[in-house]
Amino acid sequence: MTSRAIALRIVPVELLAARRPQRMVERSVMFYRHAWLILVSGFFEPLLYLLSVQVGFSSLIGEVTYDGVSYDYAEFVAPALMAAAAMNGAIFDATGNVFEKLRHSKLYDTVLATPMTASDVALGEIMGAVTRGSLYSIAFVITMWAMGLVGSPLIVLAVPACVLIGFAFASVGMAFTTYMRSWSDLEYINAVTLPLLLFSATFYPLSAYGGWSWIVYFSPLYHGVVIVRGCNLGVLEWSMLGNMAVLLGLSWVGLRFTARRIDGLLLT
Repeated sequence: MTSRAIALRIVPVELLAARRPQRMVERSVMFYRHAWLILVSGFFEPLLYLLSVQVGFSSLIGEVTYDGVSYDYAEFVAPALMAAAAMNGAIFDATGNVFEKLRHSKLYDTVLATPMTASDVALGEIMGAVTRGSLYSIAFVITMWAMGLVGSPLIVLAVPACVLIGFAFASVGMAFTTYMRSWSDLEYINAVTLPLLLFSATFYPLSAYGGWSWIVYFSPLYHGVVIVRGCNLGVLEWSMLGNMAVLLGLSWVGLRFTARRIDGLLLT
């Protein structure tokens, strides 16, 4: 089997079928030009998060031991909150915004009446959500730097890591949105993201879970936290490739499922 044939088996067919996904991103950019306050409001989130940790919890807890090294608690938690912000920004953009376009404004019906395909819609909307999440991640890094919470120059690698986190959660979030029947279904998103935030080694090291630590490995956010935290602390390990593989796999499944659902809902 040739390398091209192997690549075609691995790469989602939706990526190959997409021709104009950037048009959906372009539309989102045009929208936020007139609703820029919605976008700017997200930049205050990292400041409030980090202030609450540095001013409050950090003074009470002091230092935490991670991989045998002691770190200031705020420096330990900040990159995890950055990963969580990438998750929240992407998944909420891919659910609430997409639901409005799918069920109320019927935007996708209009889009699919053009030469654009379901793959264009799925990939384009996911890219739009990831773009928004990436802007928030950059704001998070700048805020961490201003507050003295950056522990290594490798923090710049945390931004592409957050792009991967955003893509994974946006893909799955948009797939869920295709099953939503009303706005009240968004409560299911909160019911999932809150436990992920609390039980993904976000606020304390994995060793603190004791005999229940194996459960944490099932959290997609945990794998993102490990990567972003490692970038900030300057600790990169080969095991992080496994963490990346989990997020890539989640992205692959979510993208394929989303494109098929949109195709089934609007074109059949």
